[in-house]
Amino acid sequence: MKHVVRFEPVGIEIEVDEDQTILRAAAEQGVMLMHGCKEGQCASCKSFVLDGEDIDLDRYSTFALPEYELDEGYTLLCRAHAFEDLTIELLNYDEEMIRSGLPIQERTAEVVAITPVTHDLRHLVLKLDDAGELKFFPGQYVDIAVPDGDQTRSFSMANTSSRESGQLEFVIKVYPGGVFSEFLDQRLQVGDSLELTGPFGVFTLRDNLDARLVFLGGGAGLAPILALLRSMAERGIDRPTTFYYGARTQRDLCFEDELRALEERLPRFRYVPALSDAEWDGESGLITDVVKRLEPNLAGADAYVCGPPPMVEAAIPLLERLGVATKHIYYDKFTTTGDAGDSKVLEAR
Repeated sequence: MKHVVRFEPVGIEIEVDEDQTILRAAAEQGVMLMHGCKEGQCASCKSFVLDGEDIDLDRYSTFALPEYELDEGYTLLCRAHAFEDLTIELLNYDEEMIRSGLPIQERTAEVVAITPVTHDLRHLVLKLDDAGELKFFPGQYVDIAVPDGDQTRSFSMANTSSRESGQLEFVIKVYPGGVFSEFLDQRLQVGDSLELTGPFGVFTLRDNLDARLVFLGGGAGLAPILALLRSMAERGIDRPTTFYYGARTQRDLCFEDELRALEERLPRFRYVPALSDAEWDGESGLITDVVKRLEPNLAGADAYVCGPPPMVEAAIPLLERLGVATKHIYYDKFTTTGDAGDSKVLEAR
């Protein structure tokens, strides 16, 4: 059965099948709601139910939706199934972004290259099998199906478009026990095929030409930020921009030559890597400590944060204290997986 879900305060209505989550139904109808993990762990899609109560939730983390919030009427759109008509108040939304959604596609792609760029990061390049591009905004991601199973994992594109090359690029961190990353590192071969679904995500560059840009990344969080920087260079967007990238040692740094070249193409762009576990001639310490030391005032800036949960969770309150408006902090938080039930295993996109 289908039910009507109305989103306030934007006044948008969609139809939702009972076997779909509200978030998935919205995406299929080109309505791009705020979201992150799609697994009930990051709380990006948390909303409030104004009218209706017949809702069933797939498994989720109580860190994202504590029991008392569920009792008060909050829900997670990525886990929620509607069994009657609903009216939902969006708590975190960008009205312009909501109405700019791209249709979800299911595509097959061939593995073109799997290149180690650090000891634990892989540069995966796929080429779409069928004619025509997979349209996406730089900073978005796709779900990749894990072969021989029914699981998918989400990874951000590092490139800006598949229009000319038909290719998609990813930077993926390999974790022991990672459902997809271990498969990538040990079994996936050039010439193999993978099934993709997307695009998803709202980690995209907003038009705010007067605002300074601050990017914070760690690990494979480099991928969507690299896509945004590449897009800025292609489009000639010359905004004051700093990319703070946190790593442990120099062997964890990659795409250094390209990032330095982007400093030449974008006159007001600066790349600032920082190492937390090694002495060198650059910045040292946790990336949030480096930002705190070098940025006394970020009032009026737009901030984009992408990386492991501890980094994201430390960065958001720091950026708020430095003056970034909460609504101008955009983040993409990696979620926990692990096929043995190990909550410490991360599958990064």
